[in-house]
Amino acid sequence: MGDASEQPPPEQPSPTSGTRGRAGVLAGVGPRLRELRRRHGMTLAELAERTGINESTLSRLEGGTRKPTLELLLPLAEVHAVPLDELVGAPRTGDPRIHLRPVTRDGLTYVPLSRPGGVQAHKLLIRPSPAGAEPALRTHEGFEWLYVLAGRLRLILGERTLVLKPGEAAEFDTHVPHWLGPDDDRTVELLVLFGHQGERAHLRARQGPLRGSADGTT
Repeated sequence: MGDASEQPPPEQPSPTSGTRGRAGVLAGVGPRLRELRRRHGMTLAELAERTGINESTLSRLEGGTRKPTLELLLPLAEVHAVPLDELVGAPRTGDPRIHLRPVTRDGLTYVPLSRPGGVQAHKLLIRPSPAGAEPALRTHEGFEWLYVLAGRLRLILGERTLVLKPGEAAEFDTHVPHWLGPDDDRTVELLVLFGHQGERAHLRARQGPLRGSADGTT
């Protein structure tokens, strides 16, 4: 068996492959421009007035017979309120969007709002418990921060009970035995931040402090 020096060199891209790729990108600009203009309900005359580019040039751009240049694309991107790379269909270097995959169990729906690792952000929907059900207080490592989006949240922390309305927030040591749920017969919606420990099974532990924006009652 020969050594690495005897292996064929990696195939190099054809000198024309980059040209073909650029041609494909440029060919897609015209249809995108036409679709954007129609989506905004604009005529060529109206677009010409707003960009300072004459109708004939705009028509040829949309038809693909006029090569798009930076000088032409910049005012069009500004009028259509889109990034330049979107206008030309340039490939993205990374997708910052979080792909939401809700998980429902035990009357709770968790909607992840962040990628795994570090502090976790979730939207949490809690449905009312069956009539007569007693709150089961749990504990775990770390701290938890929550913000009420809709409904009325009943928050039990050790011997304290609080009711939080939309727009109110609380942060507490999750070593404190705690329970979250609706204060009435409506589903409550929350934004919740917690560490990895918050996803683990709850264990009873010592009581700790509460810090929040709601007034506590005993």
